[in-house]
Amino acid sequence: MTGIHDEEADDPQHRDEHIAPVPRISVQAFCETEQTLAAVTAAGEDRRLAKAHLTAKSGGLAAAIEVYETMPTPNVIVIESDGTRDILEGLDDLAGVCDPGTRVVVIGNPNDTAPYRELVRRGVNDYVVGPVETIDVVRSICSLFSASEAIITGRIIAVVGAKGGVGASTIAHNVAWTIARDLALDSVVIDLDLAFGTAGLDYNQDPAQGIANAVLSPDRPDTALMERLLAKCSEHLSLLAAPAALDRVYDFGAEAFDAIFDTLRMTTPCIVLDVPHQWSAWTKRALVNADDIVIVAEPDLANLRNTKNMLSVLKTARPNDRPPLYCINQVGMHKRAEIDVKSFAKTMEAQPLAVIPFDSKLFSTAANNGQMIAEVSKSHRTTELFQTMANRLAGRGEVRKPKRSLLGPLLKKLRARTGRGSARHRKAS
Repeated sequence: MTGIHDEEADDPQHRDEHIAPVPRISVQAFCETEQTLAAVTAAGEDRRLAKAHLTAKSGGLAAAIEVYETMPTPNVIVIESDGTRDILEGLDDLAGVCDPGTRVVVIGNPNDTAPYRELVRRGVNDYVVGPVETIDVVRSICSLFSASEAIITGRIIAVVGAKGGVGASTIAHNVAWTIARDLALDSVVIDLDLAFGTAGLDYNQDPAQGIANAVLSPDRPDTALMERLLAKCSEHLSLLAAPAALDRVYDFGAEAFDAIFDTLRMTTPCIVLDVPHQWSAWTKRALVNADDIVIVAEPDLANLRNTKNMLSVLKTARPNDRPPLYCINQVGMHKRAEIDVKSFAKTMEAQPLAVIPFDSKLFSTAANNGQMIAEVSKSHRTTELFQTMANRLAGRGEVRKPKRSLLGPLLKKLRARTGRGSARHRKAS
């Protein structure tokens, strides 16, 4: 069994949705119900609001107006309406104490009768009909910034191996290359294995600078610095390479790479992280804060255990995100006892994103030549798998081949006859 499983794509609970994180902002919410208060409080723990200072209290519009009569307003105010008061009148009163530039989100009630255009005229930036869940609050606050200002909108895909040597880097590099080539989406690969990274070899690049220059810089990396450090691999693909040198030990704090990721997100639609197989504060943070996670595993017992543990930890740390994905690599290796895909999936309680067959000649040829799989064999089944993975991870869904028409052969013959007839007519003339 090899291929792509796309069962989740049709499940509303797991629909693809990219919600970009917010910059450093202050958010204050005034809630009428305990359910909304709980949802807003939980939203403050979501990774996309990690930089926001969010507080939630009870009281609704009346409490907000009272508070801001004596205090400056934050960047964002979230107001819940219980439907018992004229919401337009309340918003007029709030406008009298609101500072310029403050954005307002209203969590409405089905009993509210105010037209949306009237809410907009009074400065409401978003209106959500209650009751709301945590993800509704996250989506509403984040959309205030990503939609209007294009702040930190890039999508981060983190690829990591469940065990060393399972081919996670190869998959990360091929998926990123496919996203850039087939989807024409500007992409950056960041090789985070500073000591032993292989992205430079796989892309046949030997840049003098890379990720080490950014993370070890005493200054906060800005867009200009990142542009200088990126190596151009193709029209739409760039590389932030690892030094692959052992002249120093690469120990980092949990937040060491945050500024680099945030800076690239402002200018790059797709960022693929090649995360080394190690469990440290910064690797865990990189995985938790990614928009999508792919765990690469081989079909054996150690990989089964590690994948299960990683999925469990990452699901818990990302309760409002799509569950992490996993793929099974090097399936069907000669003379190796393997755990079958069905049993592997049963243990994970989820189907794999992809099942990639073992092909030592294909992959070793690509690695030794500094090429991608599609460059070695354009029509190979694995090339198609990478194309489908790339579409799924880039938020484009599954690419489906057009169905073959039963009339195709007949139409082809008719076109051929028409062409020959036209040629004889021109010759006779």
